[in-house]
Amino acid sequence: MKRREFLGVLGGGVAWPVAARAQQARTPVIGFLQHGDAIRGDFAAFQSGLRALGYEERRNIRVEQRYGGADADVPRMTALARELVGMNVTVLVVDGMPTVEVARKETNSIPIVCVLLSDPMRLGITNLNRPGGQVTGLSNLTDVLFAKRLETLKEMLPRATVLRDSRNVSPVAVRVSDDAAKALGLELGTFDATNRDVWPAVFAAVAQERPDALLQFGSASFASSPRELASLALTHRLPAVYAEREFVEAGGLMSYGINLGDQWRRAAGYVDKILKGATAAELPIEQPTKFELVINLKTAKSLGLAVPPSLLARADEVIE
Repeated sequence: MKRREFLGVLGGGVAWPVAARAQQARTPVIGFLQHGDAIRGDFAAFQSGLRALGYEERRNIRVEQRYGGADADVPRMTALARELVGMNVTVLVVDGMPTVEVARKETNSIPIVCVLLSDPMRLGITNLNRPGGQVTGLSNLTDVLFAKRLETLKEMLPRATVLRDSRNVSPVAVRVSDDAAKALGLELGTFDATNRDVWPAVFAAVAQERPDALLQFGSASFASSPRELASLALTHRLPAVYAEREFVEAGGLMSYGINLGDQWRRAAGYVDKILKGATAAELPIEQPTKFELVINLKTAKSLGLAVPPSLLARADEVIE
């Protein structure tokens, strides 16, 4: 090999890793933080949204995932948020209110996209079209959906008990559910189910009250255990209504809520806009666009309940 040719090959070999390192340095890092376990297909849906916009892991984007676990507390979530902030992520993508509140305390500069934003006012957001700060994202329509669940519930049963996790419950959800119940003439009793180890005792206590139905609030700890909670409801013969379809697939009676996969896919659009120079302050907080009513007819029959034909006709899916 001639000396000139050898130097040319050597030069190309040296230049490649330098270029690769430069490319790696430019790759944006996204922080993905959830309060509960790696449940459902949330991250897969988010990834799907990113791919549709031209982003691929290890090619032109990197996503760092962190999960608090079913019983995550504030110190645990704070440590995870601090870890992601310390990595200088370009944007944080989080699930709901408890997570976004923790993340905001760790950074006042990194934009945060919240996928289930239940109470914007609690974050000081008064204008959904121009949030004006570092937080934007997608509303989960807490007020409308709680009223709708109770309306659907009343078509079958006149009295309900509420099961909630007091660590994660939104004050808006409490107020709206109470107001909706009053307007519909429903009587609500409330039970706290903060820790997993108290669930059997709580369900036994609920059953002693002999309510006509159980309305379960949304919670990261609940969402991590649909089979366990649906089984407890069935064991105590409690017709249960949920926000998420996974509980109905696990044996619960009925769910009405937003399509969570659609929410996570749409969150990728916010990330795309921020990576292209938009600020969270100017990105509107959007409303959900897909809703679903799921009914487990097999469970209804086992509980001796007749599901009104009008309700079955409106269902997006009936499990038989």
